[in-house]
Amino acid sequence: MKYFTIFASRNDIQDIHGYIQEVFGSQFKIGKNGKEYTLVPKGWFNRNTITLSVVSEDTDPDYFHNNIPGMMGLYHNMPFEDEELQKLVLTQISVLNTMIAIQTEKEYNDTYRTLFMELQNRVNGIGFLPDTTLVDLHGSVIVNPDGSSGPADFKVYACTRKIRGEESITSEGERRKRRTITYLQEKGVPFLETLPQLPAQADLQFRSREEIAKRAISLLLVIQYACDAVQENDLDQSRQFVLEHLQKYGVEKELTDHERALLHDASPLKQDVINMAWQYEAYWALIWSLGFVQTLEFPDRICDCDYAIKVVSSCESFDEFISKTNLRSSENILDEADIIYRLHWACVNSRIQGEQAPLGLNESVVMERRRALFWLMGYRDEVWDHISMDT
Repeated sequence: MKYFTIFASRNDIQDIHGYIQEVFGSQFKIGKNGKEYTLVPKGWFNRNTITLSVVSEDTDPDYFHNNIPGMMGLYHNMPFEDEELQKLVLTQISVLNTMIAIQTEKEYNDTYRTLFMELQNRVNGIGFLPDTTLVDLHGSVIVNPDGSSGPADFKVYACTRKIRGEESITSEGERRKRRTITYLQEKGVPFLETLPQLPAQADLQFRSREEIAKRAISLLLVIQYACDAVQENDLDQSRQFVLEHLQKYGVEKELTDHERALLHDASPLKQDVINMAWQYEAYWALIWSLGFVQTLEFPDRICDCDYAIKVVSSCESFDEFISKTNLRSSENILDEADIIYRLHWACVNSRIQGEQAPLGLNESVVMERRRALFWLMGYRDEVWDHISMDT
């Protein structure tokens, strides 16, 4: 197979250049000419060059006008065994506005496919194989060419441009945006004036104290497993420890699909465990929202992992843990979310420009803090594993 196509629904494609650099930069020399990238392997023996093209509804409207209806027709006529899945697939296709077309010089192997899937995951896309198989952002099959369902737990994702149209403007949102911009100006951090407002409090579904507490404990325990995997410790012993403590705190059912899969993977991929270990920063924002952390400091350094563990380990039960919480106000959470949203844009903009992030901002810290804050406020009703990172 020489072709792999990623489709996505995105507000813009500005950050895709950075994702390509992050995913392929260590193994390939990357050249760019307009919308096309040429990726040449750095090694002596593997000379399978990749050509990669990035187009969007803005840059190539004719492509989407001419091809999306055909794609709709293809999956409309496919004999899906699950009619509800077919409806989800057709809905997803209807909001696609970004395509990354990948072609290799020779047949590609599993190593290349893993890289393609990593890029797909970064852009929150779906993969289209030449035989019409669709795969989700984790590489699981959504539907096979014969219409049979794959194992993927598929959910539709649409960017705000597709589901909300023009930005919703509120006086509350504008006041919050202006306060954040003033804060950024005082610190000397670049900002984008046209970056949209976040929704007003009344338009969001903030998580409950109990929901946050369960998410925090279950996440911390899986992070411990990931850290053991990074350090090449005994994973059987680590898994047993995590399972016992999930039961101890009564949060066995709170793991996400991705966390559960990672925990039960005897040989997890190195990048997967590294990504999970970084979620310490998301956990830190969760325990901030519960009152265990006084202030979310400027995200230029990692959190205090020892204290982060002690917050839970010092409690013998879930009831003891939740009794110590002091839930912050919805307004406080939304204010922090607005700040991290605009700091994330500053990180992405710097990366695109090939510059260091301002004031030592750590983009990984920013992204994980954003994951938690956007989840806390119920933004777009997104689940933990699929918090969008559009800027």
